[in-house]
Amino acid sequence: MNAPARTVFTYKLDAGQQKLLRELLTLGNFKPCQVPHTVIAVEGADCRINLYTSGKCLVQGRGAQDFVLFYLEPVVLGAAGVGYEETLQPEAVAPHMGIDESGKGDFFGPLVACAAYVNPDLARTMREIGVKDCKQLADKQVLAIGARLRDLLGRNRYAMVAIGAEAYNRLYAKFRNVNSLLAWAHARCIENLLETVADCPRAVADQFGSEQVIKRALMKKGRSIVLEQRHKAESDIAVAAASVLAREAFLRSLLRLGGELGVAAPKGASEQVRAAAVALVRKHGPEALLRACKCHFRTTDQVLAACGKSRADLPPEGRVVSRTMEPKADSAPRAQA
Repeated sequence: MNAPARTVFTYKLDAGQQKLLRELLTLGNFKPCQVPHTVIAVEGADCRINLYTSGKCLVQGRGAQDFVLFYLEPVVLGAAGVGYEETLQPEAVAPHMGIDESGKGDFFGPLVACAAYVNPDLARTMREIGVKDCKQLADKQVLAIGARLRDLLGRNRYAMVAIGAEAYNRLYAKFRNVNSLLAWAHARCIENLLETVADCPRAVADQFGSEQVIKRALMKKGRSIVLEQRHKAESDIAVAAASVLAREAFLRSLLRLGGELGVAAPKGASEQVRAAAVALVRKHGPEALLRACKCHFRTTDQVLAACGKSRADLPPEGRVVSRTMEPKADSAPRAQA
């Protein structure tokens, strides 16, 4: 049975490819559309094509795959890819696991790491349901695709480590380095997934530090696995799946956290986040930050100052700050490693 045709494609085009696409869309039988932030946007036979000012090309609709196969690949890209992924890059869908995380740069909520297993059949289905790097998906898409991914993988083909704020603050006081903490979480995901997929030969993760950091954190079961760290690892389908699952779990945790605290728990470390944290401290006291937030962020100092408090009003694990952060209080709030 043939797999259903894909309905969404995205490509990053260089200047020459953008010129070719504009010429193709101008000369062809396409109807112009008005779409914000695009250089050109048109409707074709059962599909829409948007070329954004960023160079991103989005093709979507029932006829998207035909447009890519018969126009975009031969005329603009100059290479065949759709339908040939397993032939061109067999290692990309060969059995392996991908590891990614969510919440690292968010003041509220946990740090969630996830490992997801793929093989050729799983990779094919993942593409059909729209799995890609979660940064390319809206929150609603992450929640919907994440639910389908969990059904696809079942309980045995992914593993997750969610470090809530209280545990995170205790662990950060011990590690004093975000990448070391992240490596520990990644290693635990690898070990846990190997409990149920013992013959998984390799693991792919993003390049966030020395490869040896994760290897040192692995226990006996994981030390024989081939570990690959690479920049932009989310292009790997297993890493993309892990990113979606981790982000879905993180988003759901923020919703639960907001309900438990009675105040909003927004994403990121913006002015809106600081305002929500100030409301939290005024409602529940400074110690509530340890239950809800990553306290080594510089945001903590700004929130406490707005409430007439300081880190001295927090328990010991809330007084720990990044080694690289002292004492630049006027810098923009962000996570520090």
